Amino acid sequence: MWKAILHLDNRRTACYNEYIERRFKLEKGRALPAYKEERVSEIAANGTRKIKIYADLRRAIIMGHCLPGDKIDVRQVAERYGTSITPVREALHLLSQEGLITIKSHSAYLVTQLTLKQLRDLFDLREILEVAAAERAATRITDEQLDGLTAVYTGYTGDDDESYERYTAENRRFHTLVARATGNQELADLLAHIHDRLARFMVLRQAGETMQTTHAGIIEALRLHDPAAARQAMQNELLDTRQVVLDRVIQEQGGAWQLDQKSSP
Repeated sequence: MWKAILHLDNRRTACYNEYIERRFKLEKGRALPAYKEERVSEIAANGTRKIKIYADLRRAIIMGHCLPGDKIDVRQVAERYGTSITPVREALHLLSQEGLITIKSHSAYLVTQLTLKQLRDLFDLREILEVAAAERAATRITDEQLDGLTAVYTGYTGDDDESYERYTAENRRFHTLVARATGNQELADLLAHIHDRLARFMVLRQAGETMQTTHAGIIEALRLHDPAAARQAMQNELLDTRQVVLDRVIQEQGGAWQLDQKSSP
């Protein structure tokens, strides 16, 4: 599992460190007491490790290197990163909020399993919300928001893990921005969470080369402020994605998923 886990983007670490500095900064020109300097260093170090562990584990889960049902050994992770178990647990709790980790009794952490019914339900929910969002966004979207949608995709860079992690993140951002264009932030937040839960499956779509063309159709309908066209363009993408993902899950990864109609325990 660990061979496939890659390094965290340094920009995320830098952003967190800037936050720490702002959070604990005293008046300009005033030195921090020694105990506060130690505390800032401790918090910054733990925070940086937490973000790195979170990002590395998330990538491993999304790219399928950690399979559904795999147990995450907290102490083993802590030893690998040279840290205490606290930042590891914090990272795992963040992943549990995204639906990628299931926390069992006695602090057992497992990669979340889904039944086929649960996966279909998620796709159904996504379709209900995103089709409605596209239709409503068509009457409200601004030129600035349209420019933002156009700028989301930064181009095809290959089929490696890092590229597909980026494609998945860009796809999430695109659909979240469409939802934000409705003016309903609760809708945008809910769709962002659904995309987090579906991230492992969206990679199976392997849409790195076609994503820009697919999204261009949605953008054009929104630019024309045509609700019916926006609804249809969005629905076409969602139905195609759903079919490809479900086929690949069943045919290629059925052994890793609970492909029955019951709910997960």
